[in-house]
Amino acid sequence: MTGEKRRYWLMKSEPNCFSFDDLKGRPEKTEHWDGVRNFQARNLLRDELKPGDGVLFYHSNTREPAIVGLAKVVRGGYPDHTALDPRSDHFDPRSTEGNPIWFMVDVQSLRPLPAPLTRDDLRRHPLLSGMGVLKKGNRLSVQPVSAQEWQGVLEISGVPDPFEK
Repeated sequence: MTGEKRRYWLMKSEPNCFSFDDLKGRPEKTEHWDGVRNFQARNLLRDELKPGDGVLFYHSNTREPAIVGLAKVVRGGYPDHTALDPRSDHFDPRSTEGNPIWFMVDVQSLRPLPAPLTRDDLRRHPLLSGMGVLKKGNRLSVQPVSAQEWQGVLEISGVPDPFEK
């Protein structure tokens, strides 16, 4: 990254819909993050997530939700084509090519965590106990993570920072 400070994000996906293993299995370990239909999360995807940003990949809506891997943003926000496809589960008739409503980014798998970090694991760590994903009622599928929280996840997982050379 040149000139801008790297930011960090937590991105949620239901593993039965799209898992971290699915991302690792894609060509170049890269896939677009489509189907977000919340305006606050859309604004983050459209305006805030930039190439080079770090991503905590979080499996949600599972018996034990957890951070399972690290990824990075490789393409910033652009219109979500699934909103234009009537056959897609994410179709939105209000969205057009000339006036897109929904946006997505491309993410690339960096590495799985050695073990999933559950919500209980996060609550027990002093740097992580205040993470947005733990706050009651926070259902955003894309949310900011501080640099200290990113480092805390790496520390608790025993993995090096993939951005440090």
